[in-house]
Amino acid sequence: MPFNKLIGMRVLRAHSDGVTIECPMRDQLRNVAGVMHGGVAASVADAAVGMALAMHFGGRRACTTTDLKINYLRPITEGDKLVARSHLVRVGQNLCVGRVDMKDAKGTLAAVAIVTYMLLD
Repeated sequence: MPFNKLIGMRVLRAHSDGVTIECPMRDQLRNVAGVMHGGVAASVADAAVGMALAMHFGGRRACTTTDLKINYLRPITEGDKLVARSHLVRVGQNLCVGRVDMKDAKGTLAAVAIVTYMLLD
């Protein structure tokens, strides 16, 4: 997806229930405090669940985000990267829910998100 490339996301690993992706820090992704902008983490969480669903359905089901809740626990700082691991919690007939654990380059938990997608006909 072009947006994912724009911010530098790349898939590291596919799992049976999700994916692991990373987004390296660069100047264009910083906020005024000099740390990774929270919107980048939210975008990574959204993409991690979206990719997990695409993998789950073999790319045959269209879907869209309906809700994203994120708790920021610590900033992603200079020289760091964001590594996100998604887990599909529930895949229903209309709604799907995924959890994303986001860590810094040292493996310290930086944010946790719950993302809900609606399956489209």
